[in-house]
Amino acid sequence: MDIRRNKKTEINKLIKIWYEGSLKAHDFIDKDYWKSHRMQMKEKYLPLSETYVMSNEKEVVGFISMVDNYLAALFIDVKHQGEGYGKKLLNFIKGQRDNIQLKVYTKNNKAIHFYLRNGFVIKEELLDEQTAEGEFLMEWEKG
Repeated sequence: MDIRRNKKTEINKLIKIWYEGSLKAHDFIDKDYWKSHRMQMKEKYLPLSETYVMSNEKEVVGFISMVDNYLAALFIDVKHQGEGYGKKLLNFIKGQRDNIQLKVYTKNNKAIHFYLRNGFVIKEELLDEQTAEGEFLMEWEKG
């Protein structure tokens, strides 16, 4: 397993992982919402973030994107989910930060439990204006 900064040439693969993962994890949100955000992810969000990819011998299997201490994205290729890659990427970033915040949809139970198991706590419940879905602000602190 290799974790490294992403290369510009990998952006389309990262968008594919993000899009397919978003559809699977957020089936309570219309798929057109995710489809309409692909260009923003490609041209704005990913280029502005500090993104690391994890790859095996053959391919990129997932990525994590940070904006300062905010975990903006953690996505694993749907065919590699449940293999421990998400935990490895998260632990990699925890080694570089003293504090991490993120938002997760309240209906995304799998992600909520993943973050709780990995030392995050729920700080408050919010409303995502764009989707009108509830979300939790979660936080992890070193120590």
